[in-house]
Amino acid sequence: MLICAMELTIHLPDAASLKDKRQVSKSLIARLQRRFGISAAEVGRQDDRQTLVLGLAVVSGARQPGERVLESALRFAEEELLGRGEVIEIDRQLR
Repeated sequence: MLICAMELTIHLPDAASLKDKRQVSKSLIARLQRRFGISAAEVGRQDDRQTLVLGLAVVSGARQPGERVLESALRFAEEELLGRGEVIEIDRQLR
């Protein structure tokens, strides 16, 4: 059993308040969970209104299928954020 994880740091330049950030966060997390069946949560910098840190994880029997799911989730997140934010850092982990 492998746990494939990815941490995304996202810049939200137009977020004027934490409420704006939470709207983007909640919507994106729900869509990722529904579409890919992965675990997703806001995992850091919760008090920074323009920076969103999301943790994504999937349990897999092999490395490649887990990594493929996360890469697909990353592409989906980037598309969903168009015009609202940008992924500025990606940290991948395998456990």
